[in-house]
Amino acid sequence: MLVPLVLGVGGVLLSVGLIRPGPGAADSSAPGPEVSSGTQAEPPSRGPARPSAVSAQRPVQPALSPEELEREAQRQLWEKRLERARFTLDSYRKSTRYPHESRPIEEHPDLVYPQSPERKQPLDKDKGDIALKLKQEKVYVVGDEVVRFFVGCENASSGQPLPCEVHSAVAREAPHMAGAGQATPVPLDFNDTGRNGDDVAGDGMWTGSFQPSRQGFAMFEGTLRVEFRVRANGSAEGGAFFDIVFTPAAPATFTGRVREVIEKGSLQLYVGLQVRKPGRYVMAGRVDDEAGIPLAYLEFNEELEAGAREVRFELFGLLLHDKKPDFPLRLRDVEGFLLREQGDPDRELVKGLYGSVHTTQPYALERFSEAEWDSEQRRRYLEEYARDVAEAEGVLGGLSGQPAAPRAP
Repeated sequence: MLVPLVLGVGGVLLSVGLIRPGPGAADSSAPGPEVSSGTQAEPPSRGPARPSAVSAQRPVQPALSPEELEREAQRQLWEKRLERARFTLDSYRKSTRYPHESRPIEEHPDLVYPQSPERKQPLDKDKGDIALKLKQEKVYVVGDEVVRFFVGCENASSGQPLPCEVHSAVAREAPHMAGAGQATPVPLDFNDTGRNGDDVAGDGMWTGSFQPSRQGFAMFEGTLRVEFRVRANGSAEGGAFFDIVFTPAAPATFTGRVREVIEKGSLQLYVGLQVRKPGRYVMAGRVDDEAGIPLAYLEFNEELEAGAREVRFELFGLLLHDKKPDFPLRLRDVEGFLLREQGDPDRELVKGLYGSVHTTQPYALERFSEAEWDSEQRRRYLEEYARDVAEAEGVLGGLSGQPAAPRAP
């Protein structure tokens, strides 16, 4: 009697859904999409997903011990040190392939040509709608040399030229000079009439010429300032200034003679110099190739005794091999000064040789050395940087399982 009763109660509970069939039991009475033969519908997820068979088979990485963690941290640290050491060694080797006095001219973009500063600035700092265009021929003036200054005006936004006039200008000692203000300011003339140094009349560019040795500063040495006032568009007004460094008597004079010779695998250019005052002379020259493309910036920095001397400019052999210029080469724009150990100014200027100074003979590159520049200091630095690389490599080898190299203190 109990068996039919239990079966009957179970059927009723199944019919009202109070008892769910077990996993894998088919419910043929429930509505829903048909399942094709061979495919079993998955029940909806009722909790965290179980790991797949692939992930269940993946080995679990054991946790690293404190000693292993420390070893890994040391390995990463020394990898960075090795990278830095190699970079330092390679950078130093490349940057010292040539001597410091014979360098590619692209390393000195501001010295490709002698200083001829140009700048723009507002005519009126408060408004700023009108800009001054300012240029000077040179900064360093020696003896009887003349320097020209150029002043123009333009719309600050569009660059459209505007009419303007330099209505007053004076030359005086620069304010920072010791004893400035004792000399009387000297008036200067600016014009746009095609005279007194002005190239084109009425082009809107006002030109002023200044010869310090004949315009009140024959005995002065140091920085001079040319101050001027400008009126633009009829009513707007403002001012600006130019500075020059003046040496009344040059300590040495270039003779203009140049001789060339191949020595130690490099092309040496010897420029004649008559030295009046002995001391340390700092000179510079530029070299272009046959097409006029700037090639090298050459320097000279040595003590010279009084008398007939030569300034040696070296065009390094490896530099010629690396750049492969077309011969003949041209030396141009040679300038320099006598360095003062103290005082202001810190130099006495030598009158430069501007423009083309000397054209070399044509040479085959095979006549020049391809060796890198060498010196005791360079060898010492290369050895030191190489030791840093070797130390980092040794420590890393030890951390990788090989016998550990001693650590740096």
